[in-house]
Amino acid sequence: MTATPRTPLSGQPSHTSLTTGGLPTHEATPDASSLLEGASLSPSRAADFKTCPLLYRFRAIDKLPERPTPEQARGTLVHAVLERLFDLPASERTLEQAITLLPGEWERLRVEQPDLVELFTEEADWATWLESARPLLASYFTLEDPRRLEPAARELMVEAVLDGGLRIRGIIDRLDVAPNGQVRVVDYKTGTVPRQAFEGRALFQLKFYALVLWRTRGVVPRVLRLLYLRESETLDYTPDEAELVRFERTLRALWQAIERAIRTQDFRPAPSRLCDWCAHRSLCPAHGGTPPPFPDLTLGMAL
Repeated sequence: MTATPRTPLSGQPSHTSLTTGGLPTHEATPDASSLLEGASLSPSRAADFKTCPLLYRFRAIDKLPERPTPEQARGTLVHAVLERLFDLPASERTLEQAITLLPGEWERLRVEQPDLVELFTEEADWATWLESARPLLASYFTLEDPRRLEPAARELMVEAVLDGGLRIRGIIDRLDVAPNGQVRVVDYKTGTVPRQAFEGRALFQLKFYALVLWRTRGVVPRVLRLLYLRESETLDYTPDEAELVRFERTLRALWQAIERAIRTQDFRPAPSRLCDWCAHRSLCPAHGGTPPPFPDLTLGMAL
């Protein structure tokens, strides 16, 4: 496992994600937890709930559509190129090769995600946007030398069932395993959200993955690594078992809070700087909007 310069990662956990199996109507659910059996928690939706319960409602319960932005699409593209890069022989994992992968990966993404087709109506706009992914790839190569790495897994779906039946799951960008068995979790960050507003969320996400790996493999990751491609910075965090035990309690408390919100249909806004990036700001009471009527949830609806 090849190391890169390490910088301590500070900040408090602040985010995760959630999906659930089925939900009943408010009137028929005096005990929401009994009807949420089989639900699963992932780093994105739960992060929404921790950031803003109303945002969680909009995404997980109302399922309001969100058109992808050019910035989000660029992040998806860069992730795809970095995943594909490790399919090449080690000697060919160069910046030049990564750049040549951009058009092909974009065409594949457009087929898989038709919403992306509508992002660009002019060829010149698309060409300029595609060019903007190059600096992020160049930044990656200043942080790591992929010719010296052989990841154990990429885009790895992981899940575990905690005591009490809560299923947690997520997708890890990259998992490295050293010859001595030490594990490193790597996550690529390409976004434009100010890092001081995002770092707690990112750390929460990585601890989430660490907990799943610990519960399924019996190994606490040696390093949780964030690669900030816009800033060309590497941030590392080293968890321990005691911290993951506390984190598991945090997830259970979060789940209970979501159950209460579902039972009472009470999802309140939590205004912050992140509101500037919210696709549903116009519906938020904190900004003069009105949410849609709470949906009539029935058992079997998937969140």
